[in-house]
Amino acid sequence: MWRIEEHRRVDKQAATVPVEILKRYEKWKDIASISGPPGLRLIKGFHDEALSGEWKGFRSSRLGDQWRVIYRVVAEDLLFQVASITAHDYRRP
Repeated sequence: MWRIEEHRRVDKQAATVPVEILKRYEKWKDIASISGPPGLRLIKGFHDEALSGEWKGFRSSRLGDQWRVIYRVVAEDLLFQVASITAHDYRRP
């Protein structure tokens, strides 16, 4: 089973995210913890993709038309490190 670590800013961001998006994020976490990265890639609605530029090494999954979860995978530790839940703004904080 995969572990999910959230950066401390994710709690602050979650307070401003619509309830529907929070529900999708919880579903994303369920799938990620059970199936890992292959499980996320199987669900086309997440449109899971690798990022480039400043976010190289991170991945993004859609939670809605505008909202994304940005994370990195540490495969040897079976770990997801969630960096941000954002309104499609990939600038690094």
